Amino acid sequence: MNGTNLFKIALRAISNNKMRAFLTMLGIIIGVTSVITMIAIGQGSKLSIQEQISEMGSNMIMIHPGGEMRGGVRQSADDMQTLDLVDYESLRTETTFLSAVSPNVSSSGQLIAGNNNYPSSISGVGTEYLQIRQLEVESGEMFTTQDEQTSAKVCVIGKTIVDNLFPDGQDPIGQIIRFNQVPFRVIGVLKSKGYNSMGMDQDDIVLAPYSTVMKRLLAQTYLQGIFASALSEGMTDYATEEIAEILRRNHKLKETDEDDFSIRSQEELSSMLNTTTDLLTTLLASIAAISLVVGGIGIMNIMYVSVTERTREIGLRMSVGARGVDILAQFLIEAVLISITGGLIGVLLGCGLSFVVKAVAGWPVFIQPWSVLLSFAVCTFTGVFFGWYPAKKAAQLDPIEAIRYE
Repeated sequence: MNGTNLFKIALRAISNNKMRAFLTMLGIIIGVTSVITMIAIGQGSKLSIQEQISEMGSNMIMIHPGGEMRGGVRQSADDMQTLDLVDYESLRTETTFLSAVSPNVSSSGQLIAGNNNYPSSISGVGTEYLQIRQLEVESGEMFTTQDEQTSAKVCVIGKTIVDNLFPDGQDPIGQIIRFNQVPFRVIGVLKSKGYNSMGMDQDDIVLAPYSTVMKRLLAQTYLQGIFASALSEGMTDYATEEIAEILRRNHKLKETDEDDFSIRSQEELSSMLNTTTDLLTTLLASIAAISLVVGGIGIMNIMYVSVTERTREIGLRMSVGARGVDILAQFLIEAVLISITGGLIGVLLGCGLSFVVKAVAGWPVFIQPWSVLLSFAVCTFTGVFFGWYPAKKAAQLDPIEAIRYE
């Protein structure tokens, strides 16, 4: 008996029990749909996080004071004063793997402009901070090195600050805003960047010369941090090693001494977040894949029922010359047809549901081609694996006993 005839017989058997075949497919359909949708949501979230990190500056390196041990208790990094302007100048002039360096100090308080006020913070940074954070001035200009040297009371603000302090559409350029009673003249407005992947408003920002914030607001000589940018993402590790070497030399640390600073890179953050999203995606996909196993058990159950119902038919076919391998192939084809058809429907529903989630919920989704191929391959394997035993049982029936079966 050739393959074409076996295929036609299997197709006829499925069409004679359409509802039963559809209900059998349902487990496969739900499983495939769930797997594709979960992976699409997980991969979409991963790409969204990578994009947000890239917008923040994929080469960015953050240096903060390290908490030292006192009486067996590690102190907060905020209380440490291990970074200063000498460290900043050393990194700016001596490094070979950094393209930009900026000191960082900040103070929280109330911003006031006329009758409007808004709680926020002001960051004291250098002129290269925009390059490090990939920020752009939309109107006006950035403060200059001269402003840093003279501790000028000027600032550059984000769109959120503009909307809250100048809600009537007034041009903020040239206006005076007060921060903790200290007046600052607005000389620039940053281009809007919106919220990042961690829900932080990137437009709620006020930038001023670091010298101004240190002298006029904080009255301190130490830095709360230093931001830097590597020449390229691939050179981040080299830049990190170079920074550590320079800072340890400046701080006169011995080889046995621990670092009194900490260095973190966006690459490290990206790797950590990617690992987390991959783990969650795998977990969700594994839970969804249980539906495929349930669907496979359903196929085995229905194939057992089919073998029992068609015992006499099997006996007649074998009595007129059908071999056991033909009977085996016939029932395997039925099982594979059910699983593949269910898989195709599941793929279409999974892709469709992913786009619905994106349109309705606004979640980022990305359908991986490999997830579609994998789901389809699993469907085929499921059909063969769970259909093989009932098919083998049918092929091993004794023709005479099968014909006598009632």
